[in-house]
Amino acid sequence: MCYSANIPTKIEIDSYNQAAFDYIVRNDEWDTGFFVLNGFTHAKLPILTQEGSDQVQACSWGLIPKWCRTEEQAIELRTKTLNAKSETIFEKPSFAESILQKRCLIYVKGFYEWRNYNNKKYPYFITLKDYPVFTFGGIYATWINKSTGEIFNSVSIITTPANSLLAQIHNTKLRMPLILLPEAGKVWINAKINKSEIKELMQPLDSNLLQAYTISKLITSRIEDPNQAMVQEYFEYPELPEVVGSG
Repeated sequence: MCYSANIPTKIEIDSYNQAAFDYIVRNDEWDTGFFVLNGFTHAKLPILTQEGSDQVQACSWGLIPKWCRTEEQAIELRTKTLNAKSETIFEKPSFAESILQKRCLIYVKGFYEWRNYNNKKYPYFITLKDYPVFTFGGIYATWINKSTGEIFNSVSIITTPANSLLAQIHNTKLRMPLILLPEAGKVWINAKINKSEIKELMQPLDSNLLQAYTISKLITSRIEDPNQAMVQEYFEYPELPEVVGSG
């Protein structure tokens, strides 16, 4: 699954959009740029939606479907909807409407996964070789709290089966986020594509396009704040065999 990511700054997102799109994408006034963002905090992710494809927006991580009845149900649901599996996304009540009508791109610089080796977990940082910023495929929803009238916009990251590299790293769940290169991303947020075209896009990215390396366990520290540059620095574990094709 994907529960931790490195989020780019607004300047980095602007630079990506200028290269990826043939139209101007505006950037909302909100803070981005996190070395590590944890999904279970339900922090806001920068997204570009199929409805508002000319403006980057902030959207809370953990999708709350519009049919949710109460705030209590919403709080319970969003901890279970940080990710949406590509294989079942069309059937799950929480995701079925969004995958057809509310797809989005989620901007990241990299993401974190843990490898299980000899009953110990080792953190890795994974990026794209040729893209300092790239996008996950996601879905979003708008929920209105009937008690207060508040409007909540929320998002879920789509995951696929792991490619050969991620299968060695995320070796207990064998999953990875849906990574969309610029051309595929433009198709993803095209409101006119159909169900079969959506399914075709939900494939694991080629392992050769990724690079991965081990980092320190600062990322899970309960003493130090992991949201600092050194969290993504290389850290060697002598006991840990290298993964094949780690870049």
